Amino acid sequence: MSNPGLSNLAADQEIKKTSNKSPRHRARELALQGVYQWRVTAGDAAQIEKQIHAEKNLGRYDKELFSKLLRGTLGSHAELETLLATHLDRTLAELSPVEFAVLMLGAFELSQHPEVPYKVVINEAVELAKTFGGTDGHKYVNGVLDKLAMQVRAAEVAAK
Repeated sequence: MSNPGLSNLAADQEIKKTSNKSPRHRARELALQGVYQWRVTAGDAAQIEKQIHAEKNLGRYDKELFSKLLRGTLGSHAELETLLATHLDRTLAELSPVEFAVLMLGAFELSQHPEVPYKVVINEAVELAKTFGGTDGHKYVNGVLDKLAMQVRAAEVAAK
């Protein structure tokens, strides 16, 4: 027999964890979940976005950033896959769905959002990989996005 008080406590703790995150980080988490869902189910991007927006208890998140990241990543997935492929040691199909989603989001931000410093993009991607990915997936994500940053943000990387 389960204790409803314990499950309410667990839900309260999860809401507190979510509310301690910045709205921008939370938007990236939700975009990651959308890209993951798209990868696993081959679902419709607009439907995935609508479904996530309709969820309850998402906490505070930057809705505009979430939509830009999800739409942008899925809308330019072919170009992003090409950008990433040259920096991978395996095929995209061999990546875990989480690594794939994190790398796609990171590649989108690096290539399409120069207003976000490349170190911020990489750090956010690494944090997502630590939270949602496998044990050492964040190291792989860091290495791949570092190489990509040198390609798509060469001047910014050289200036640091």
